[in-house]
Amino acid sequence: MRLQIPLCLLLASLVSGQAAPPATPPAAGDVPEVKVGPDDPVITVNGFCADPTQPGNTCKAVITRTQFEKLTEALQPGMSLSLRLNVANAYARNLRMSAAAEKRGLDKTPAFEEEMRYARMQLLSQELTRELQAEANNITDGDLKDYYKKNESSYEQATLARIFVPRAKQAAAAQGDGEDVQVKADEEAMVSVAADLRARTVNGEDPDKLQMEAYTAAGFSRTTSSTKMEKARRATLPPRHEAVMDLKPGEVSEVFSDPGGAHFIYKMMSKQTLTLEEVKTEIRNTISSQRYRDSMKRFQGDVVFSDAYFNPPGKPTTPPLRNRRGKRNKPSAPADPDHD
Repeated sequence: MRLQIPLCLLLASLVSGQAAPPATPPAAGDVPEVKVGPDDPVITVNGFCADPTQPGNTCKAVITRTQFEKLTEALQPGMSLSLRLNVANAYARNLRMSAAAEKRGLDKTPAFEEEMRYARMQLLSQELTRELQAEANNITDGDLKDYYKKNESSYEQATLARIFVPRAKQAAAAQGDGEDVQVKADEEAMVSVAADLRARTVNGEDPDKLQMEAYTAAGFSRTTSSTKMEKARRATLPPRHEAVMDLKPGEVSEVFSDPGGAHFIYKMMSKQTLTLEEVKTEIRNTISSQRYRDSMKRFQGDVVFSDAYFNPPGKPTTPPLRNRRGKRNKPSAPADPDHD
């Protein structure tokens, strides 16, 4: 007997965290063509009978391609073939196990009802996530042009020469606390070195040659060093260094002395503004991400957890639970560029 199985969201756990649709649909050819008709069986569970009066040898559950793909598209649009096979294996197993559980009355227990209530919340949240992401991806050409015009400086791209001057001499860096006076003197000496190198860069000396002098002054042994930075943009520079992008070709920056870090000198070699066509995909992703984050703000924050319950006295101390949010770490001081 042919048993048509109604599709249900039994397998959401297999693709949890992957439920949201990709920002762009899979390109044609990414998924091999499957030569199976819409009504052809793709899963056959032999020996499974929904009607226990039927002989076991004649019972089987058959799931067609149309039925199965209705499930996979609900779980994850454009699901890969490898993940489909995982879902199919779980489907066949869960089909038998869920029927056995119903015979035991496990679907009538209070625990099951609570699990179903919470599962419904999760699935509705996933559906809303898909909807919000689809709305965020609805970006017109006009949206792209407006964003490009308002943020045109973000799409300037430069070739720079960057001279790195260590904060202290290598010998001083290895000294202990008892040598604080000498360490301080060596750090001040490197500040003077940076100022001298900056002046010589302005006078047109070769940045690569000056970089080698910076290493020599700091006691670092180097044979070659390149100061060239290509395709630099504001977003790729440390936040304190973004003003470099305002330089004109041939101009040299002031010395950037990062707190607790090193000294940097930049020379603008050339600069251009990328066209809208070149950054269209980047802008589309930026707008989509920002819209999605904005749409999610209404569901976040303004939550109070009971410390008396979640963090009772006597329990190992943990940070307060009220409105817990992660904070973005401040960028650390740039390291030696040759060791990136």
